[in-house]
Amino acid sequence: MPSENITIPPRCGVVAVLGAPNAGKSTLVNALVGQKIAITSPKAQTTRTRVLGVALEGETQIVLVDTPGIFAPKRRLDRAMVQAAWGGVQDADLIALVVDSKAGLGEKVEAMLAGLEGRREPKVLILNKVDIADKGKLLIHAQRLNERIAFRDTFFISAATGDGLAAMKTALARAMPEGPWHFPADQVSSATDRMLSAEITREQIYHQLHAELPYEAAVETEKYTERADGSVEIHQQILVAKSSQRAIVLGKGGQRLKEIGSKSRAELSTLMGCPVHLYLHVKVKENWDEDRGVYRDIGLDWVE
Repeated sequence: MPSENITIPPRCGVVAVLGAPNAGKSTLVNALVGQKIAITSPKAQTTRTRVLGVALEGETQIVLVDTPGIFAPKRRLDRAMVQAAWGGVQDADLIALVVDSKAGLGEKVEAMLAGLEGRREPKVLILNKVDIADKGKLLIHAQRLNERIAFRDTFFISAATGDGLAAMKTALARAMPEGPWHFPADQVSSATDRMLSAEITREQIYHQLHAELPYEAAVETEKYTERADGSVEIHQQILVAKSSQRAIVLGKGGQRLKEIGSKSRAELSTLMGCPVHLYLHVKVKENWDEDRGVYRDIGLDWVE
């Protein structure tokens, strides 16, 4: 008998990636997508808004919602970030709880579990950073977490090295419902180039200033223009709350700002596949985190 062509129906679903700050959610999403769509930093709470990443596995499209880390909010910006995180769970086909297996269990993970209890969405547990964790404690962590929440699956992975990612991605794809893809095959993120450019600059600020400038900075893209020669011109404003912070960002003779701009420009050129002309300036804006316009620009809802 002649062989029949078997058509595999497409699948598409939404996976909400939750976790405490610095669990490695953005690194994981970038790894599954196959390129950078979310910024990363050793600093906790780097991700501020929900970012959609699109991963492909065969005929399956997995829409990954990278969310801000969930923590105890102390100010309006914190509350907006936590609201964005839990908002990312809405309409998800699957919730993936990412736990830093090196840091282990504690108050932050406990807060995540409390928020997940009673939710009806299917859940999987991802123990990340197994390459640097205490191997003897991994199974203990997994057992204790599964005693609290009925996880469908438990994965032991390292988003940084790729250990365990292939098997986990296949499992996530199988868990997605049948249906048409939400995005074109060549789209990897919901973020616009304008938004991504601001995030790349913010990432460089974190990488280069470390503890000198905690979270008192925001980046706004004021102008984004595609030139006739195929290059892109970007003007950005770095907002800080105090004059002393402006001096930190500028550095001696403006050298720190030049270095931030140089590194951001190089990465943006690679990501966008074209030359980038990046112009940065630093503005002191007291209480910028109480400005509705800033929240709108960085993609957060205003919360009372």
